Amino acid sequence: MSPLSTLTPRTLKKPSPARSRLRGGARYAPTLATVGLFLAMFAVGAGMYPSFLSGQVFLNLFIDNTFLIVLAVGMTFVILTGGIDLSVGAVVALSMMVSATLLQQGWNAGAVIVLVLLIGGGLGLLMGLIIQYFDIQPFIVTLAGMFLARGLCYVISLDSIPVTEGFFTGMAQAQIPLSGDLFVSPGVLLALGIVAIAFFVLHHTRFGRTVYAIGGNEHSAMLMGLPVKSTKILVYALSGLCSAVAGILFSFYSLSGYSLAAQGMELDAIAAVVIGGTLLTGGTGYVLGSVVGVLVLGIVQTFIAYDGTLSSWWTKIVIGGLLLVFILLQRLFARKAG
Repeated sequence: MSPLSTLTPRTLKKPSPARSRLRGGARYAPTLATVGLFLAMFAVGAGMYPSFLSGQVFLNLFIDNTFLIVLAVGMTFVILTGGIDLSVGAVVALSMMVSATLLQQGWNAGAVIVLVLLIGGGLGLLMGLIIQYFDIQPFIVTLAGMFLARGLCYVISLDSIPVTEGFFTGMAQAQIPLSGDLFVSPGVLLALGIVAIAFFVLHHTRFGRTVYAIGGNEHSAMLMGLPVKSTKILVYALSGLCSAVAGILFSFYSLSGYSLAAQGMELDAIAAVVIGGTLLTGGTGYVLGSVVGVLVLGIVQTFIAYDGTLSSWWTKIVIGGLLLVFILLQRLFARKAG
């Protein structure tokens, strides 16, 4: 008699309710820890600097990081599938260089924006196709994409190109008033709109469920009949599109194009996503957590700016420390859930 035939319903125990709750809690725990860290840092800042508690200081975290928020949205989709995209910072710089060059030549702003979006989305689509159909690691393909995009920036120009076109300068200077003296930039509304769309797609569409399923177990997702190949390709196209949007927002912010712009921004985006609670192995994470991760990085920069005596390199040191801590926390929560 097979050993399996001796198993009865009593021996095939289902997970206990307590264990199921533990797994559910572990899923949300990294994101909740990020929210708690942000609130604690904001409270400490308010205690050290009275003006830190100003509502505009909080809103400035969004204004100064609109491009990084959009970049983190695209990176969240990629990491949820268990992939990585190292090209996003270079695509941001390429988008800025193309925008600045064409605007300087008299192109219409609308046409420039459409072309930049096509370039970013097309480059992401190309990398997704190579990753899927040639079965090459995303790290290698997107590293090649990073060198390609950055090299194209140098081909366009080695010098900074100013942007003086009316629409771009208008977007850079525009302020949307809120209550009292508070305001936000149009880029903030665009970034939050993209976050809302990403949240809906991830949690209320088949595409979003497939993204989570691929990150959880790609082989099982294929056996379930889910469109794994097309979803993985579209995820990288989406990341490239978000990078192009981030480049346009960065152009609004800086009113220039520079071939050395956004260096290391891909690492900031990855750090924000991981600090926001998304597992590097994929399958678990939330786009709202990534937004909070960006705010955590922003508040670190704000601390250093308020102090006035610390080098800006301390931002990287603190971010590196936070990233290490949150990776260790992810491992701890994963073991508890198991």
